[in-house]
Amino acid sequence: MNPSTPFLITPETGHERIAPIHETAALAVDVSDLQFGWDTAADPILDIKALQIAGEERVFIEGPSGSGKSTLLSLLAGVMTAQKGAVSVLGQRVDALSGAQRDRFRADHIGFIFQMFNLVPYLSLIENVTLPCRFSKRRRKRALRRSASVGAEAVRLMAHLNMADPDLLKRPVTELSVGQQQRVAAARALIGAPEILIADEPTSSLDAHHREAFICLLFDECAKETTTLVFVSHDNSLATMFDRTVSLTQINHARRPRIQIVKEAM
Repeated sequence: MNPSTPFLITPETGHERIAPIHETAALAVDVSDLQFGWDTAADPILDIKALQIAGEERVFIEGPSGSGKSTLLSLLAGVMTAQKGAVSVLGQRVDALSGAQRDRFRADHIGFIFQMFNLVPYLSLIENVTLPCRFSKRRRKRALRRSASVGAEAVRLMAHLNMADPDLLKRPVTELSVGQQQRVAAARALIGAPEILIADEPTSSLDAHHREAFICLLFDECAKETTTLVFVSHDNSLATMFDRTVSLTQINHARRPRIQIVKEAM
């Protein structure tokens, strides 16, 4: 991260200057008094008093299916905004930005590995990997610091993720195995060295050996670029690999639906 690079986004409130990252962002993520519900008239599904993640930290957020893990990640990435509370990422109040400003911030600073990978079937493997550089000049510029072209950087990342075979790189993404598609999704999230990498259940389709190998590859790439990793899964066996584990059920004070409470009592 270049400490002299200020954020170029100003909240719509506009009451104060947005300081450079190094002045404000010892924390990569700082959440306070967050409440979110799909129906504003109903009880919230997320009620988190505080969540803090340090820069360069590798954090494992665990919780059962349906506990709100993916919703929390969407709030951190600015895909959605909460009804109450503050969500700061890299010193920027993302909840204070307009929708277009959140999109720009996410494109420039956050890499996202989706649970279902979300590869674009009509794009080639390399085109899928380089896609973020088409939406972010900042990430394109960073990619070109590492390689002679954005395509060459995509090939370098794929090689680091154990997919260096030229014939493999020419295959349509629809013909790749689940593990190979996963690595393409990881390379797409990593290209251009975003400050934060968010991974939403990315290993759910892999066996134990391939899960651990994939996570080690992520750690290696994140360490090279001092990227903060926020990894979400319901698989507690992975937790020991990370710097810290956050239990969503412990920090989320939202009242659970009655049907779930009855089921657990049976």
